[in-house]
Amino acid sequence: MARRRRSGVLATLFRTSKISAAFVVVISGLWYWHESDVRDQQVWMGVPDWQWNDWRGWNRVLRNDGFLVGWSDLRAMPLWAAYRLTPVGDTRSQPRPDGFEADWRSLWPITSDDYTGSGYDRGHLAPNYAMSVVHGRQAQLDSFLMTNITPQRPKLNRQLWQRLEEAVIDDFVPRFGVAWVMTGPVFDDRWLHRIGFSQIPEAYYKIIVIPGTTPRALAFLMPQDVSGREPLGRFLVTIDEVEARTGLDFFPLLSDEVERALESQVREQGWNMASVSTRPGRYQ
Repeated sequence: MARRRRSGVLATLFRTSKISAAFVVVISGLWYWHESDVRDQQVWMGVPDWQWNDWRGWNRVLRNDGFLVGWSDLRAMPLWAAYRLTPVGDTRSQPRPDGFEADWRSLWPITSDDYTGSGYDRGHLAPNYAMSVVHGRQAQLDSFLMTNITPQRPKLNRQLWQRLEEAVIDDFVPRFGVAWVMTGPVFDDRWLHRIGFSQIPEAYYKIIVIPGTTPRALAFLMPQDVSGREPLGRFLVTIDEVEARTGLDFFPLLSDEVERALESQVREQGWNMASVSTRPGRYQ
């Protein structure tokens, strides 16, 4: 009798475990489908691809209000951030948050204090101003999570990079109506060159895409050791070069024909770079 009861209990547990496993699979599939659908709305032509045989591009996607981040647990650093910008009527930014917040999703105890006395600024990938005016307060707050922050030299962060961010939101977006941005760091081989847990990049890229039947794009690659006063146009590169330096494949949903045309050349026509390139920043 005792054996029968044990057999009955085991059979019930087995059936229950199968039901539970099936439930987990279904729920996980629904979650992944929903998450993929939401992500597709926050990035143009697909989340950047990375290859298993190229560890440089390994990342997992963190979703925030207004932007996505590709987080590298190996570098303790975001490899890319993606966001969409559109014209707005009210260009006044909301008050700047008081400080930077740790993000439990990073798995590493990365805090704002890591940067104190390091000689590096806490540089945003998804910009504070653009997130505030285009996507609202929660997006602005999310931009102050440490998973959106990277070590930037002051002359890059406060001058050249700031001027590029302003050109995108002040010039390119009003000119074209919609701009998709992909931005992130580039690293050298100094694996232990770090602030706290986070590896220090040698350069930064920003890719701006104007969607359409024939999309257009500009890509910039800026080293850390700039004076800050250089013309923006000096740092124009092809998207192919950024991909070669990062191990990432941007816009994987593009057809091969469109991808080759978009990524293999630098085309300045229509961007008004002659005017934008040397314009001083707001705070300079």
